[in-house]
Amino acid sequence: MAQFTLERVIRATPAEVFGAALDPGLHVESMARYGEIMVKGPAGGAFNEGSSVTWRARHFGLPFHLTSIVFDIDPPRRFCDRQTKGPFAAFHHEHVFEEHPEGTLMRDTVTFRSPFGPIGSLVDRLFMGEYMRRLIDERNEVLAASLEN
Repeated sequence: MAQFTLERVIRATPAEVFGAALDPGLHVESMARYGEIMVKGPAGGAFNEGSSVTWRARHFGLPFHLTSIVFDIDPPRRFCDRQTKGPFAAFHHEHVFEEHPEGTLMRDTVTFRSPFGPIGSLVDRLFMGEYMRRLIDERNEVLAASLEN
């Protein structure tokens, strides 16, 4: 399995950063470059424990659908999401929010595996890992800008 961790300090409280990270509208805004839209959203329009969401986006010129579930919500410290249906053989994203002298330290740990066994492992090492790291970093940039501006 491929894994990476990104950390970013955001000048806002952990509760504010936690809430922004769970905001479906902000997620869509952060992924606009990839044409990502929410095909089926969570009941009530907000992510809660057990919420399921289906996204549609275009990556590498190809359309993808990914359904994920949000779980282990522990406001304002942590939550996770994982793919239940989609292009990855496995995908898990842990979001952690810790107090920091300048606001909040937001830590994303993403663990994933592309399909097709050894070929997928090679794809992950050659380019998918860096692609996913850049995608999450772009998302975090939008999240930080929404809170700091």
